[in-house]
Order: sequence, then structure tokens, then C-alpha cells
Amino acid sequence: MSNKKKILFKRKSYIILIISICFISLGYLLMSGGGSKNPSIFNTEIYNFQRIRLAPTLVIFGFVLALFSIIHKKK
Repeated sequence: MSNKKKILFKRKSYIILIISICFISLGYLLMSGGGSKNPSIFNTEIYNFQRIRLAPTLVIFGFVLALFSIIHKKK
């Protein structure tokens, strides 16, 4: 019996996966905040470009990149 462990992914796939996790984390970080100190006052800052367009785009790109890193096989 061989005690040799087989690595599931290549090094490049792990690097791409780590980068995708960073994109996802950055997207969720950019979506956070925007609350008001007084709950009876509505803060329109939650509807800015960063929270509505940029952050969800980063999260979706991160998930697509993660999927690519898992599916991608070196020939």
C-alpha cells in the first residue's frame, strides 16, 4: 500500500481560488454599512454606486472565478 497523497488541484488553481475569495470578501465588505445613527431618519447613502453596482459585480465575478478555478484542468 502506498502512502502517497494525491493533490486534488494544481497550485495555479489554489491561487485563483484564493484570489476569488478575496474578490467575494471585498464585495461583501463594500456592501456593508450605510446605516443611519437615528433609525427614524432614512439614509439615501445605501443607494450609491458602490453598494448597488460595484459590490454585487465583485461578488458575482468572485463566484465565477471560484467556479473556474475548480473546473479548470491543465492539459
